[in-house]
Amino acid sequence: MFNPGYYGEDEMLAGMYPPSMLRRAAGGARRRFDEYYRCYPVAMLPGPERENVNHGGKVIMPPSALDKLTRLHITYPMLFELTNGAAEKMTHAGVLEFIAEEGKIYLPFWMMQTLTLEPGDLVQILSTDLPSGSFIKLQAQSTSFLDISDPKAVLENAFRNFSCLTKNDIFTFAYNDQVYEMAVLETKPDTAKNGAVSVLETDLEVDFATPVGYEEPKRVTGSGTSTPRSGTGLPVGGVMHNSGTMAQAINYGAIAPQSNTAAAGAKAVSSNFLYGGQKLKGSRSTTPKPSTPVAGASTNQPKPSTPRPRINGPQPLRLPASKLFFGYEIKPLNRKEENKENEDSKPKFLGQGQSLRGGTKRKPADEGKAKEKEEKDKSLGKEQKPSGGRTLRDTPR
Repeated sequence: MFNPGYYGEDEMLAGMYPPSMLRRAAGGARRRFDEYYRCYPVAMLPGPERENVNHGGKVIMPPSALDKLTRLHITYPMLFELTNGAAEKMTHAGVLEFIAEEGKIYLPFWMMQTLTLEPGDLVQILSTDLPSGSFIKLQAQSTSFLDISDPKAVLENAFRNFSCLTKNDIFTFAYNDQVYEMAVLETKPDTAKNGAVSVLETDLEVDFATPVGYEEPKRVTGSGTSTPRSGTGLPVGGVMHNSGTMAQAINYGAIAPQSNTAAAGAKAVSSNFLYGGQKLKGSRSTTPKPSTPVAGASTNQPKPSTPRPRINGPQPLRLPASKLFFGYEIKPLNRKEENKENEDSKPKFLGQGQSLRGGTKRKPADEGKAKEKEEKDKSLGKEQKPSGGRTLRDTPR
Protein backbone atom coordinates (compact mmCIF):
# COMPACT_ATOMS: atom_id res chain seq x y z
CA MET A 1 0.00 0.00 0.00
CA PHE A 2 3.03 2.29 0.31
CA ASN A 3 5.33 3.77 -2.31
CA PRO A 4 8.05 1.21 -3.17
CA GLY A 5 10.64 3.99 -3.47
CA TYR A 6 9.94 5.21 0.05
CA TYR A 7 12.67 7.08 1.96
CA GLY A 8 12.65 8.53 5.45
CA GLU A 9 12.23 12.03 4.09
CA ASP A 10 9.28 11.11 1.87
CA GLU A 11 5.67 11.37 2.78
CA MET A 12 4.13 8.00 3.40
CA LEU A 13 1.10 8.63 1.18
CA ALA A 14 2.99 10.19 -1.72
CA GLY A 15 2.29 7.24 -3.98
CA MET A 16 -1.42 7.11 -3.19
CA TYR A 17 -2.52 10.77 -3.53
CA PRO A 18 -1.43 13.72 -5.71
CA PRO A 19 1.04 16.20 -4.15
CA SER A 20 -1.46 19.10 -4.21
CA MET A 21 -3.94 17.16 -2.06
CA LEU A 22 -1.23 16.19 0.39
CA ARG A 23 -0.06 19.82 0.67
CA ARG A 24 -3.57 21.00 1.42
CA ALA A 25 -3.95 18.29 4.03
CA ALA A 26 -0.66 19.29 5.63
CA GLY A 27 -1.63 22.96 5.79
CA GLY A 28 -0.32 24.09 2.38
CA ALA A 29 3.37 24.01 3.33
CA ARG A 30 5.65 23.01 0.44
CA ARG A 31 8.96 21.34 1.05
CA ARG A 32 12.00 22.89 -0.65
CA PHE A 33 15.17 21.42 -1.99
CA ASP A 34 17.93 22.53 0.41
CA GLU A 35 21.48 21.20 0.02
CA TYR A 36 25.11 22.33 0.36
CA TYR A 37 27.70 21.55 -2.31
CA ARG A 38 31.33 22.28 -3.03
CA CYS A 39 31.36 24.71 -5.95
CA TYR A 40 33.82 24.67 -8.86
CA PRO A 41 33.99 26.63 -12.12
CA VAL A 42 32.74 25.02 -15.32
CA ALA A 43 36.28 25.09 -16.69
CA MET A 44 37.18 22.33 -14.19
CA LEU A 45 34.39 20.03 -15.42
CA PRO A 46 35.82 16.78 -16.89
CA GLY A 47 35.45 16.50 -20.65
CA PRO A 48 35.67 18.97 -23.52
CA GLU A 49 35.38 22.71 -22.99
CA ARG A 50 31.78 23.95 -22.86
CA GLU A 51 31.78 27.69 -23.58
CA ASN A 52 27.99 27.97 -23.68
CA VAL A 53 27.81 26.76 -20.05
CA ASN A 54 30.57 29.08 -18.87
CA HIS A 55 28.75 32.10 -20.39
CA GLY A 56 25.24 31.14 -19.30
CA GLY A 57 22.95 31.07 -16.29
CA LYS A 58 22.68 27.32 -15.60
CA VAL A 59 24.57 25.01 -13.24
CA ILE A 60 25.52 21.32 -13.34
CA MET A 61 24.46 19.24 -10.32
CA PRO A 62 25.07 15.61 -9.22
CA PRO A 63 22.58 12.80 -10.05
CA SER A 64 21.49 12.54 -6.41
CA ALA A 65 20.02 16.05 -6.68
CA LEU A 66 17.72 14.90 -9.48
CA ASP A 67 16.54 11.97 -7.38
CA LYS A 68 15.68 14.22 -4.48
CA LEU A 69 14.00 16.83 -6.70
CA THR A 70 11.82 14.10 -8.17
CA ARG A 71 10.76 12.90 -4.74
CA LEU A 72 9.91 16.48 -3.75
CA HIS A 73 7.75 16.76 -6.87
CA ILE A 74 9.54 19.88 -8.11
CA THR A 75 8.60 20.24 -11.75
CA TYR A 76 10.01 22.19 -14.70
CA PRO A 77 11.35 24.81 -14.76
CA MET A 78 13.70 23.95 -11.91
CA LEU A 79 15.01 27.27 -10.57
CA PHE A 80 17.38 27.61 -7.61
CA GLU A 81 18.56 30.24 -5.18
CA LEU A 82 22.32 30.19 -4.63
CA THR A 83 23.56 31.76 -1.39
CA ASN A 84 27.01 32.39 0.00
CA GLY A 85 26.29 32.79 3.70
CA ALA A 86 29.81 33.92 4.55
CA ALA A 87 29.65 36.93 2.21
CA GLU A 88 25.86 37.33 2.32
CA LYS A 89 25.65 37.22 -1.47
CA MET A 90 22.81 35.64 -3.41
CA THR A 91 21.84 34.98 -7.02
CA HIS A 92 19.57 32.67 -9.01
CA ALA A 93 20.21 30.03 -11.66
CA GLY A 94 18.69 27.12 -13.54
CA VAL A 95 20.03 23.59 -13.97
CA LEU A 96 21.40 22.18 -17.21
CA GLU A 97 22.47 18.61 -16.42
CA PHE A 98 22.91 16.19 -13.51
CA ILE A 99 26.33 14.74 -14.36
CA ALA A 100 28.58 16.26 -11.68
CA GLU A 101 30.40 14.21 -9.07
CA GLU A 102 28.58 13.65 -5.79
CA GLY A 103 28.93 16.57 -3.43
CA LYS A 104 30.05 18.97 -6.20
CA ILE A 105 28.34 21.62 -8.27
CA TYR A 106 29.78 23.46 -11.28
CA LEU A 107 28.97 27.16 -11.74
CA PRO A 108 29.74 29.66 -14.52
CA PHE A 109 32.74 31.80 -13.70
CA TRP A 110 30.74 35.08 -13.60
CA MET A 111 28.40 33.51 -11.04
CA MET A 112 31.30 32.58 -8.77
CA GLN A 113 32.53 36.17 -9.01
CA THR A 114 29.07 37.48 -8.11
CA LEU A 115 28.96 35.26 -5.03
CA THR A 116 32.68 35.89 -4.26
CA LEU A 117 33.35 32.16 -4.16
CA GLU A 118 36.61 30.29 -4.59
CA PRO A 119 36.91 26.74 -5.96
CA GLY A 120 35.99 24.31 -3.19
CA ASP A 121 33.85 26.73 -1.12
CA LEU A 122 30.44 25.70 0.16
CA VAL A 123 27.33 27.14 -1.46
CA GLN A 124 23.73 26.65 -0.39
CA ILE A 125 21.23 25.56 -3.07
CA LEU A 126 17.51 26.19 -2.47
CA SER A 127 14.68 25.46 -4.90
CA THR A 128 12.44 28.44 -5.63
CA ASP A 129 9.70 29.78 -7.91
CA LEU A 130 10.17 33.01 -9.88
CA PRO A 131 7.64 35.07 -11.85
CA SER A 132 7.99 35.45 -15.60
CA GLY A 133 9.78 38.65 -16.44
CA SER A 134 8.19 41.37 -18.56
CA PHE A 135 10.93 44.02 -18.62
CA ILE A 136 14.67 44.25 -17.92
CA LYS A 137 17.14 47.09 -18.25
CA LEU A 138 20.72 46.23 -19.13
CA GLN A 139 23.97 48.19 -19.17
CA ALA A 140 27.05 47.14 -21.09
CA GLN A 141 30.25 47.36 -19.10
CA SER A 142 32.35 48.52 -22.07
CA THR A 143 31.84 50.59 -25.20
CA SER A 144 32.82 47.63 -27.39
CA PHE A 145 29.19 46.50 -27.16
CA LEU A 146 28.29 49.41 -29.48
CA ASP A 147 30.28 47.73 -32.27
CA ILE A 148 27.71 44.92 -32.53
CA SER A 149 25.55 45.59 -35.58
CA ASP A 150 22.46 43.69 -34.34
CA PRO A 151 22.45 43.57 -30.50
CA LYS A 152 18.86 42.31 -30.37
CA ALA A 153 19.66 39.11 -32.26
CA VAL A 154 22.86 38.60 -30.27
CA LEU A 155 21.09 38.89 -26.92
CA GLU A 156 18.25 36.62 -28.04
CA ASN A 157 20.82 33.97 -28.84
CA ALA A 158 22.65 34.56 -25.53
CA PHE A 159 19.46 34.28 -23.42
CA ARG A 160 18.99 30.71 -24.63
CA ASN A 161 21.63 29.73 -22.06
CA PHE A 162 19.78 31.50 -19.22
CA SER A 163 16.79 30.48 -17.13
CA CYS A 164 16.51 33.55 -14.91
CA LEU A 165 18.12 36.93 -14.22
CA THR A 166 18.73 38.70 -10.91
CA LYS A 167 18.91 42.42 -10.33
CA ASN A 168 22.46 43.85 -9.85
CA ASP A 169 24.07 40.75 -11.39
CA ILE A 170 26.78 41.14 -14.04
CA PHE A 171 26.61 38.21 -16.46
CA THR A 172 28.75 37.48 -19.51
CA PHE A 173 28.10 36.23 -23.04
CA ALA A 174 30.43 35.45 -25.94
CA TYR A 175 30.13 36.78 -29.48
CA ASN A 176 32.71 36.72 -32.30
CA ASP A 177 35.47 35.37 -30.03
CA GLN A 178 34.95 38.24 -27.60
CA VAL A 179 33.39 38.20 -24.12
CA TYR A 180 30.97 40.99 -23.18
CA GLU A 181 29.83 41.87 -19.66
CA MET A 182 26.28 43.06 -19.04
CA ALA A 183 24.78 44.40 -15.79
CA VAL A 184 21.11 43.95 -14.86
CA LEU A 185 19.92 47.35 -13.59
CA GLU A 186 16.18 46.80 -13.38
CA THR A 187 13.65 43.97 -13.60
CA LYS A 188 9.87 43.83 -13.77
CA PRO A 189 7.44 42.87 -12.30
CA ASP A 190 8.43 44.79 -9.19
CA THR A 191 6.89 42.13 -6.94
CA ALA A 192 9.68 39.70 -7.83
CA LYS A 193 11.60 38.40 -4.84
CA ASN A 194 15.10 39.94 -4.65
CA GLY A 195 14.57 41.33 -8.15
CA ALA A 196 14.81 37.91 -9.84
CA VAL A 197 12.64 36.98 -12.84
CA SER A 198 12.36 34.00 -15.14
CA VAL A 199 13.20 34.46 -18.82
CA LEU A 200 11.77 31.14 -20.03
CA GLU A 201 8.77 31.13 -22.35
CA THR A 202 7.95 34.81 -21.91
CA ASP A 203 7.86 38.01 -23.98
CA LEU A 204 10.64 40.10 -22.49
CA GLU A 205 11.09 43.81 -23.22
CA VAL A 206 14.72 44.91 -23.06
CA ASP A 207 16.03 48.44 -22.56
CA PHE A 208 19.64 49.60 -22.62
CA ALA A 209 21.41 52.17 -20.50
CA THR A 210 24.46 54.13 -21.63
CA PRO A 211 27.49 51.83 -21.64
CA VAL A 212 30.15 52.38 -19.01
CA GLY A 213 32.86 54.72 -20.30
CA TYR A 214 30.79 56.16 -23.13
CA GLU A 215 31.11 59.91 -23.72
CA GLU A 216 28.80 62.00 -25.83
CA PRO A 217 30.56 63.68 -28.80
CA LYS A 218 31.23 67.35 -28.17
CA ARG A 219 29.49 69.80 -30.43
CA VAL A 220 31.42 72.72 -31.92
CA THR A 221 29.71 76.03 -31.16
CA GLY A 222 29.92 79.00 -33.50
CA SER A 223 29.06 79.89 -37.08
CA GLY A 224 29.46 77.48 -39.91
CA THR A 225 32.14 79.55 -41.72
CA SER A 226 35.05 81.45 -40.29
CA THR A 227 36.14 84.94 -41.30
CA PRO A 228 39.71 85.60 -42.43
CA ARG A 229 42.01 87.16 -39.92
CA SER A 230 44.53 89.82 -40.75
CA GLY A 231 47.96 89.56 -39.29
CA THR A 232 51.49 88.41 -39.90
CA GLY A 233 52.48 84.79 -39.92
CA LEU A 234 49.09 83.53 -41.11
CA PRO A 235 48.85 81.18 -44.09
CA VAL A 236 47.26 82.29 -47.33
CA GLY A 237 43.49 82.05 -47.03
CA GLY A 238 43.26 82.52 -43.27
CA VAL A 239 43.44 80.19 -40.33
CA MET A 240 42.88 76.48 -40.93
CA HIS A 241 40.49 74.69 -38.57
CA ASN A 242 41.07 71.05 -37.68
CA SER A 243 37.53 70.33 -36.46
CA GLY A 244 34.00 71.31 -37.32
CA THR A 245 32.16 71.38 -40.61
CA MET A 246 33.76 71.10 -44.03
CA ALA A 247 33.47 74.85 -44.54
CA GLN A 248 35.50 75.42 -41.38
CA ALA A 249 38.03 72.78 -42.33
CA ILE A 250 38.81 74.44 -45.69
CA ASN A 251 38.12 78.01 -44.48
CA TYR A 252 35.66 78.59 -47.31
CA GLY A 253 34.89 82.13 -46.21
CA ALA A 254 38.46 83.22 -46.97
CA ILE A 255 38.91 81.50 -50.32
CA ALA A 256 35.39 81.89 -51.73
CA PRO A 257 35.08 84.44 -54.58
CA GLN A 258 33.01 87.54 -53.97
CA SER A 259 29.57 88.01 -55.52
CA ASN A 260 30.78 90.57 -58.07
CA THR A 261 33.78 88.54 -59.22
CA ALA A 262 31.79 86.46 -61.69
CA ALA A 263 30.02 89.55 -63.09
CA ALA A 264 33.32 91.39 -63.60
CA GLY A 265 34.81 88.42 -65.43
CA ALA A 266 31.78 88.10 -67.66
CA LYS A 267 31.88 91.81 -68.51
CA ALA A 268 35.56 91.65 -69.41
CA VAL A 269 35.16 88.67 -71.72
CA SER A 270 31.80 89.62 -73.26
CA SER A 271 31.37 91.50 -76.51
CA ASN A 272 29.90 94.91 -77.06
CA PHE A 273 26.66 93.46 -78.37
CA LEU A 274 25.80 91.94 -74.97
CA TYR A 275 23.96 95.00 -73.63
CA GLY A 276 22.26 96.25 -76.85
CA GLY A 277 22.84 97.14 -80.51
CA GLN A 278 24.67 100.21 -81.86
CA LYS A 279 23.89 102.01 -85.10
CA LEU A 280 26.54 102.49 -87.76
CA LYS A 281 25.24 105.94 -88.66
CA GLY A 282 26.30 108.82 -86.50
CA SER A 283 22.81 110.22 -86.14
CA ARG A 284 21.54 110.52 -82.67
CA SER A 285 18.45 108.64 -81.71
CA THR A 286 15.52 110.65 -80.60
CA THR A 287 14.94 110.69 -76.91
CA PRO A 288 11.51 109.27 -76.06
CA LYS A 289 9.27 111.71 -74.32
CA PRO A 290 7.83 110.75 -70.99
CA SER A 291 4.22 109.75 -70.96
CA THR A 292 1.59 111.89 -69.37
CA PRO A 293 1.58 111.25 -65.62
CA VAL A 294 -1.54 109.76 -64.20
CA ALA A 295 -2.79 110.74 -60.79
CA GLY A 296 -2.12 108.08 -58.19
CA ALA A 297 0.39 106.18 -60.38
CA SER A 298 4.15 106.07 -59.93
CA THR A 299 6.33 107.50 -62.69
CA ASN A 300 9.34 105.32 -61.77
CA GLN A 301 8.77 102.07 -63.64
CA PRO A 302 11.00 99.16 -62.63
CA LYS A 303 13.41 97.97 -65.27
CA PRO A 304 12.97 94.33 -66.22
CA SER A 305 16.01 92.28 -65.22
CA THR A 306 17.40 90.31 -68.14
CA PRO A 307 19.43 87.21 -67.29
CA ARG A 308 23.02 87.44 -68.40
CA PRO A 309 24.64 84.44 -69.98
CA ARG A 310 27.30 82.67 -67.99
CA ILE A 311 30.42 82.56 -70.12
CA ASN A 312 33.27 82.62 -67.62
CA GLY A 313 32.95 78.96 -66.63
CA PRO A 314 31.68 75.57 -67.78
CA GLN A 315 28.13 75.62 -68.95
CA PRO A 316 25.64 73.45 -67.03
CA LEU A 317 24.36 70.34 -68.71
CA ARG A 318 20.57 70.47 -68.71
CA LEU A 319 18.88 67.26 -69.75
CA PRO A 320 15.16 66.50 -70.01
CA ALA A 321 13.46 64.24 -67.51
CA SER A 322 14.29 60.50 -67.50
CA LYS A 323 17.38 61.00 -69.66
CA LEU A 324 20.97 60.21 -68.70
CA PHE A 325 24.23 61.45 -70.16
CA PHE A 326 26.95 58.85 -70.71
CA GLY A 327 29.34 60.92 -72.79
CA TYR A 328 29.46 62.15 -76.37
CA GLU A 329 28.91 59.96 -79.40
CA ILE A 330 32.02 58.20 -80.69
CA LYS A 331 32.59 58.88 -84.37
CA PRO A 332 34.55 56.14 -86.19
CA LEU A 333 37.68 57.07 -88.12
CA ASN A 334 37.78 57.22 -91.92
CA ARG A 335 39.27 53.92 -93.04
CA LYS A 336 38.98 54.24 -96.83
CA GLU A 337 42.72 53.69 -97.31
CA GLU A 338 42.63 50.51 -95.27
CA ASN A 339 39.67 49.24 -97.33
CA LYS A 340 41.59 49.95 -100.56
CA GLU A 341 44.59 47.96 -99.35
CA ASN A 342 42.35 45.05 -98.46
CA GLU A 343 40.71 45.12 -101.88
CA ASP A 344 44.11 45.17 -103.64
CA SER A 345 45.31 42.17 -101.70
CA LYS A 346 42.27 40.07 -102.66
CA PRO A 347 42.50 38.07 -105.96
CA LYS A 348 40.39 39.62 -108.69
CA PHE A 349 39.73 36.54 -110.90
CA LEU A 350 38.32 33.68 -108.94
CA GLY A 351 35.82 32.32 -111.55
CA GLN A 352 36.34 29.45 -114.05
CA GLY A 353 37.07 30.13 -117.70
CA GLN A 354 34.38 29.65 -120.38
CA SER A 355 34.91 28.95 -124.11
CA LEU A 356 33.53 31.27 -126.78
CA ARG A 357 31.81 28.49 -128.72
CA GLY A 358 29.43 27.72 -125.89
CA GLY A 359 29.14 24.11 -126.93
CA THR A 360 27.87 21.44 -124.66
CA LYS A 361 30.27 19.27 -122.79
CA ARG A 362 31.15 15.93 -124.29
CA LYS A 363 30.09 12.73 -122.72
CA PRO A 364 32.73 10.23 -121.57
CA ALA A 365 31.97 7.88 -124.50
CA ASP A 366 32.43 10.68 -127.04
CA GLU A 367 35.70 11.68 -125.40
CA GLY A 368 36.99 8.12 -125.81
CA LYS A 369 36.13 8.07 -129.54
CA ALA A 370 37.81 11.42 -130.04
CA LYS A 371 41.00 10.17 -128.42
CA GLU A 372 41.05 7.08 -130.70
CA LYS A 373 40.60 9.29 -133.78
CA GLU A 374 43.49 11.53 -132.71
CA GLU A 375 45.76 8.52 -132.24
CA LYS A 376 44.89 7.21 -135.76
CA ASP A 377 45.62 10.60 -137.31
CA LYS A 378 48.99 10.69 -135.62
CA SER A 379 49.91 7.23 -136.87
CA LEU A 380 48.91 8.09 -140.44
CA GLY A 381 50.85 11.29 -140.29
CA LYS A 382 54.06 9.41 -139.44
CA GLU A 383 53.77 7.01 -142.41
CA GLN A 384 53.12 9.71 -145.07
CA LYS A 385 56.12 11.70 -146.03
CA PRO A 386 55.77 15.30 -146.83
CA SER A 387 55.72 16.08 -150.53
CA GLY A 388 57.48 19.00 -152.11
CA GLY A 389 55.60 22.17 -152.79
CA ARG A 390 54.29 23.11 -156.20
CA THR A 391 53.75 26.53 -157.63
CA LEU A 392 50.88 27.68 -159.78
CA ARG A 393 53.17 27.94 -162.86
CA ASP A 394 54.08 24.28 -162.75
CA THR A 395 50.52 23.10 -162.95
CA PRO A 396 49.52 21.64 -166.36
CA ARG A 397 46.99 23.45 -168.33
